Amino acid sequence: MDLNEITEFLQSAARSVGAEVTSPWFYLQLGLILAAAGIAYASGAAVRSRVDVTSVAMGWPIPLRLFVRVLVGSASTAVFAALMTLARVVMLASTWPSRSYLLAVAANLAFAWLIIRLITSVIRNAFIVRVVSLSAWTIAALSILGQLQPAVEALDSISIVLGDLRLTPLLLIKLGALLILALWLTNIASNFVESRINRSADLTPSIQVLLVKMIRMGLMVVAIAIALSAVGINLSALAVFSGAVGVGIGIGLQKIVANFISGIILLADKSVKPGDLVTIGDSSGRISAMKTRYISVAAGDGREFLIPNEDLVTQKVVNWTYTDKNTLVKVSFGTNYDADPRLVCKLAIDIAAAAPRAIKSKPPNCILTEFAEHGMKFSLTFWIADPEGMDNVKSEVMLALWDAFKREGIRVPYPVREIRVRGGALPVETTVEVPTS
Repeated sequence: MDLNEITEFLQSAARSVGAEVTSPWFYLQLGLILAAAGIAYASGAAVRSRVDVTSVAMGWPIPLRLFVRVLVGSASTAVFAALMTLARVVMLASTWPSRSYLLAVAANLAFAWLIIRLITSVIRNAFIVRVVSLSAWTIAALSILGQLQPAVEALDSISIVLGDLRLTPLLLIKLGALLILALWLTNIASNFVESRINRSADLTPSIQVLLVKMIRMGLMVVAIAIALSAVGINLSALAVFSGAVGVGIGIGLQKIVANFISGIILLADKSVKPGDLVTIGDSSGRISAMKTRYISVAAGDGREFLIPNEDLVTQKVVNWTYTDKNTLVKVSFGTNYDADPRLVCKLAIDIAAAAPRAIKSKPPNCILTEFAEHGMKFSLTFWIADPEGMDNVKSEVMLALWDAFKREGIRVPYPVREIRVRGGALPVETTVEVPTS
């Protein structure tokens, strides 16, 4: 379609609209449409206020509940479509079909929007629902008005040629629609595979995450390749962009690529995995998720640290549960020199052995480490089965030690500073000036 054809098409459309507007039947149809829109709006508001979707659809399957929710939310559209159909039938029975053309168009557009909203109710992403609904309704509207083919030809008439690749607005629209559909199906398939893999008890958490990521990336690459091939784009035609993409990755995306590769390394060598208790720099917590770019470390107080994968490969990481979850707890304390060190060690060992989380198969140990200036220093060690909440265990043992020391009359030394001023006067020289006469 060249420029002359587009001009002729616009002139023909303008003449048709002008002829329609000058007819008195146009204003009758317009009045019926406005009246039906008002009635439909009031009816829809009444339905939404009186129907509780949550209580009505309680216990129903999720897709059916979404369907009912969309149906109730689109009650205005359904009422409007029904009124337009009724008005169209009445007009057809009383006058020529051409005098109710607008009513037919309004009814078809309303039915098309209602069907599209019901079909897209299975999609949970609000943005995708909005894009798909508007795109499908635009195509349906052009088809109802008989302008779909001219619009397609107009979109295909504008093009940019890059080597063997001819880019047109129509091609880009088709490619976008196919990519959205392919990626949506890919997401459904990958979520299904992920649920199956996570149920497998024979795979470690790190292997599960690695398999899920590889399958998700593979399905995404296949979906994009299928979408490109479906619109007629030869993948070899994109080779001209490979150099620019390589430069972009080398300069602007090197951190992203480094984190992605580091994530694959971490999943492959199993140095860290979901559920491990780790300390990275000043951040400590349990790994809750491993993503493509970062890991999420839950601190236990509501905070979550998002640490790039590259930091785990290049920095020092303390993994408390790498090979064994058993953790040695060390409690240092001191007593004065009046206490019996053997009795102190016995009390400490008994208290540690009685701790609820202490491992019974590994008995505690207490040793005298130093005769210090202010008293004797001891070191109590015992094992617990999990490093989670280690500070709480230490606190409980130290409180029990304090109670035992109070009961046995054992004092805990603390530094005391005394300032003594010895008797006598400090020599002070005084000079007396004698006034002269």
